[in-house]
This record gives sequence, C-alpha cells and structure tokens, in this order.
Amino acid sequence: MTDLCVGSVMASAALVSHAAVPASPTVISVNSAYSQYPVYMGDDLGITIIGETAKFRMWSPSAQAVKLKIYANARGGVPETVVEMEKSENGTWKTAITPVPYGKYYTFQVKDNGKWLAETPGIWAKAVGVNGHRGAIIDISSATPEGWAGDHGPSLKNINDAVIYEMHHRDFSVHPNSGIVNKGKFIALSESGTSSPSGEATGIGHLKELGVTHVHILPSYDFNSIDESQLPSNGYNWGYDPQNYNVPEGSYSTNPADPATRIKEMKQMIQDLHKAGIGVVMDVVYNHTAQNDDSNFSLTAPGYFYRHRPDGTYSDASGCGNETASDRRMMGDFIVNSVKYWAKEYHIDGFRFDLMAIHDIETMNRVAKELKAINPDIFVYGEGWTAGDSPLPVELRALKENVAKMNGIAVFSDDIRDAVKGHYSDAADRGFATGKPGLEETVKIGIVASTAHPQVDYSKGANSKFPYASSPQQVINYVSCHDDLCLTDKLAKSMPEASMEERQRAARLAQTIVFTSQGTPFMFAGEEVFRDKKGVHNSYKSPDSINAIDWNLKHVNRRQFDYYKELIALRKSHPAFRMSTAADIARNIRFDKPTDANLISYSILNNANGDEWKEIKLVFNGADNDAETNIPKGDWMVIAYDGEINHNGLKTDAGAVRTIKGGKTIVPHRSALILAKIR
Repeated sequence: MTDLCVGSVMASAALVSHAAVPASPTVISVNSAYSQYPVYMGDDLGITIIGETAKFRMWSPSAQAVKLKIYANARGGVPETVVEMEKSENGTWKTAITPVPYGKYYTFQVKDNGKWLAETPGIWAKAVGVNGHRGAIIDISSATPEGWAGDHGPSLKNINDAVIYEMHHRDFSVHPNSGIVNKGKFIALSESGTSSPSGEATGIGHLKELGVTHVHILPSYDFNSIDESQLPSNGYNWGYDPQNYNVPEGSYSTNPADPATRIKEMKQMIQDLHKAGIGVVMDVVYNHTAQNDDSNFSLTAPGYFYRHRPDGTYSDASGCGNETASDRRMMGDFIVNSVKYWAKEYHIDGFRFDLMAIHDIETMNRVAKELKAINPDIFVYGEGWTAGDSPLPVELRALKENVAKMNGIAVFSDDIRDAVKGHYSDAADRGFATGKPGLEETVKIGIVASTAHPQVDYSKGANSKFPYASSPQQVINYVSCHDDLCLTDKLAKSMPEASMEERQRAARLAQTIVFTSQGTPFMFAGEEVFRDKKGVHNSYKSPDSINAIDWNLKHVNRRQFDYYKELIALRKSHPAFRMSTAADIARNIRFDKPTDANLISYSILNNANGDEWKEIKLVFNGADNDAETNIPKGDWMVIAYDGEINHNGLKTDAGAVRTIKGGKTIVPHRSALILAKIR
C-alpha cells in the first residue's frame, strides 16, 4: 500500500520492487556532478537568531548568486529589503540583519544558469506565514504552552509495549456529534470531558478509556493541498504532499495567519496527550515532495535532492511524481536533522516513515541512532516497500526484507494484514478470519512476528518466504490503516451476504489475532466503534462525510468498543504477548498440530517474559462453522470465548470467574478462545 498524494502521478497500489534500474551514462554523469557538491555540517541553515541579530544561511552550491528578501506580510506586496547574500564556505551563502526584524517574513531567491528562480522560504524554515510561501521571523521559544519545559512522553521499555492508534486530526473530531469545539484542529485533543449526544466519551477521553499508549497522527507538517486562507470552505487531504517539513500545518491551527499559533497549539496538543499518558507518533513523508521543479528543494539546489531516470526525468518510486535521494549526504542530513528537530522542539515520541524503502538503510540507521540519543523511548517504524522502481539498488533500500540490517527500526507486516482479512488489492478476497482456508501458515508468520520459529514453514507464506525480522521489535502488526478499505468496509465487500453481527465477529477475531501476536499492534482510528468510509478505499481527499468518525457509533456498537478495550487491557497486562527476542518466541510458543482448515491453536509457555500466567492457550477459528479442539486437562480460566473477552476472566451468570477442565472443547465459528492455566 502507499499513501496517495497530490502530485503529477497517482499511485493505486504499492509494489515491493526488486529490480534495480541499470546504470546509464546520463545517470552516472548527473550523480558524479552531485557527488562533487561540498557538504555543510553546520546547524545554522535557514535563520538563526543570536541576540539582536538574525543570521541567514542557505546551502546552494550551484548558485551564481542568492538574494534574501524581507517582506512586511506573508503574501503579496513588494520586499521592504533585498540583500545580496555573500558566498561562504562549503556551498553556503550568508548574510545578517540587525536588529532582528521580528514579525517580518523572508524568502531566498537563487540565480541558476543565468536565471533567477522563484522565491522560496528554503528547506530549513521552522516558522512560516499563511500557506507557507514565506518564512516567518519569530521567537519560536516563546511559542510554547505553560510548563512545556517539563513535558515528556510515556516511558517505554520496548516498542512492542506500545499500542498504536492511527488517526487524522479532522477524522477524529470534525463530526457534528463529537462534542468537540475546535473540530479538526490540533487543540481538539486538548479538550477534556467531551462526549457524544448519548453521553459516550469522545476526544482525548475516548483514547484514555480505550487504553492506547500512542496516537499516530497523519502528516502534521505544512502540506501543499489545503488553502489556509480559506478555512471556512476548506477541503480535505491526508497530507502526504509535503511543502515545509519543519513547520506544523496551518489548517490544523485556529489562526493560520499567525505563525506562532500553529506551533503553540501543536505543542499544546502534545502536552495534553502526554499528561494523559499517551505518546505522539508523527507520520513523516521525506520520500517525495508535492511539487517537482517548483518545490523548496528544487528552488534551493536544483536537481540535487532528487533521483532521476537515465533520460533526466524525475524517478518516481513514490508514485507521486518524484523521489528524494536520501543517499546524497545533504538530503540524508536533512532527514536526520529534521526528525531530531521534531523530537527536541516538539517532544515527538516516535516517527512513522512513509514508503520508507525509498530511503537507504544507512540513513535510516542514522535516524534511529540519533533519535535514541535524544530520547531512549523514541521508536521508528515505516512502510518497508516502494510504490514503484528506484535507481537505488535493492540491497541498499530500507525494505521489509532488509529490516534485519536496521537496528531500532520496525516495518509493517503485510503478512498478517493480508492473511487475516484478505488481500488489500482485491476487495472481495477473504482471509483467515473470514473463512478462506490455506492461510494458516501465513497467519503463524504474523503470530511469531516474522522471526525464525521451528514450527513455522515460511515456504508456505503468501507474502514472505523467509523470516526477515531478527527481533519482534522490528514488526508492526495490523489489519487496517488509513490506506485502502478500512476493516469495516473490507468486511462489507468480502462478506456481502453476512449480517452486521457476523462482520463484527470477524473484526473481533481479526483484531484478537493482531493484539495477541508478537510484535507491535497498530489499529486504525474508529474501528473500535466499527467506523466505515462508505466503501471509499482511497479517501485522501474525500469530504468529511466520508472520513469523519460518527461518534454515535460508539453507542450503537458499544459491544465492539468494550471488546477492543478489554483486548488492549489483556495485552498491556501480560508481557507474554510482548516478548522482546526471537529466541524467547521460539522457546515459549508451541503450535499444536493442525486439525481443520481455518483453525490455529498454540500455547505460550513457561511464564513467558515474566508473565504471571504459566501457560496461555489461544485458539483461532476463522471458519464459518464451529470447530472442536482438544485442550489439555487442567484448570483453565476463560479469558475469551464466542466473541466475548475479559482480561481478568469471563464471568458466570453468578459473577464467578468462568473456568474449564480441558478436554474436547467447542470453539464457536469466527471467534477466539483464550485460556489461562490456573494450575
């Protein structure tokens, strides 16, 4: 899968590409020229304010001249000041202005091959005016909420201790029944005590009630597709069309015209989530830009930041018209320094890399290492595929298959995703949880987090043919995300004859497999209330009527929500589901011999990972019919049965904990049986 974006080309599906483009004289010539560019290692690119002086520095090694222009406003008008910048060391140009022109706006303009290019705020801007075409001169340190210096996210021993909830700012709060005042804004998540008309918690209260540990917010940097000056008639976009990478998106602020507001309000959101014990993962899209020749990268150092085809056109592994060249030092440095800036200035707790395989392994390893040095609790994960071919050799790409070479980085598991619910590219295709036989071994690959296990036969895997992860901390498990059909819509398309109750049973089974598997669980916002997107698989610019979460569903589908809540509580309460090494998984997980199609049975043994339960028995029945399984004799506490779950044990009608003695046991259709051995 890929995140669709605003660009010259739209991608319809992601491809794991394994074919390197042959070298050509043109490519060699271009790459040779760029390899001769000097590298600037300073930390003062863009604008740096020291005392009463604003210092400006731009890296543009091929420029013949560079001008700095100062404006009174974010848009329109003529510059108040034009300064010819001085050529400086390692391809940079510099100038300084005293006193600091606070409240003003700036652009750079580069002369290249005898032609003055369009103006740009550069690629290092950290504050911008409305629509992001000019950099803003402000005191960023003052754009912070009270108590910001003491703010920090939740402590996390390992990434697989996280429960990740992927959400879009507008989806989550914009519906009329959300009870939230600042709909579609950063600070929607700062409002406490919000509720739906039926009295169900919404907003941040909903997240706390559900029990997730981290929210993964779709792109929140300044993106290209929304006109920030026309918010009352605003459109919708996921935000995978980057413009200014180091500035928050203005349409998510209450006042895009004030450069400080978007900064302060994003920090306020993060601070309030942190106070609630919830970390913030930022979705980052360094693999391409919204524009080609007119992007800030192209207007800074033409050609350098992108890969090209042999004929000189833009290479397009992103499916969005271009791809960046992380393997060139200044682009790699930009990525590393950008995530470091977000971690330090905005206290971001994790990063999700869009189409991460467009980037090179070395740069991604630098990203993880530098972030861990800032905050050991930060984690990094991404899509281990591309949306097309790339000149970057396969062995250098940050592919899923290469994740063992990337310490501290995880990739999404398309293995468990497609095996559990059916292939993402075929709406009608069923999966293990919806009655399709033959996918049991691929589901087992997901259960062991794509690590080596003596009872898992990778030759039978539908997507992967070898254990690519060296640790369960390198795998993100999921069945649905913002891309493609959400789980509710997928079930409607693949089970058209089934009742709503049957589809919800399938959803509960699918998520039970995800949340009890090794690795890190990831869920799409609103699926805990069985949200849908009216069958739209690519809703990147669909209206709120398609994308918004209808919070009335929490009341209508309360049983579904309570199941998710208990499932999350089960995972968080029991470290056996969160083993941190492949060796532990191989030692402590034992699969039973298969008996029927669409039936998987296994045990987690030996008080795994220090768990209080000596043995946990899990049986998944994805078939349309009930199945019989044999449970070893003993005293077993029933945790999940027939579409119901309680992490402390299901109760009898009399209120006692429900137990069984083992032996022949019926596992109802399309459900999970989870037992904990008492003795």
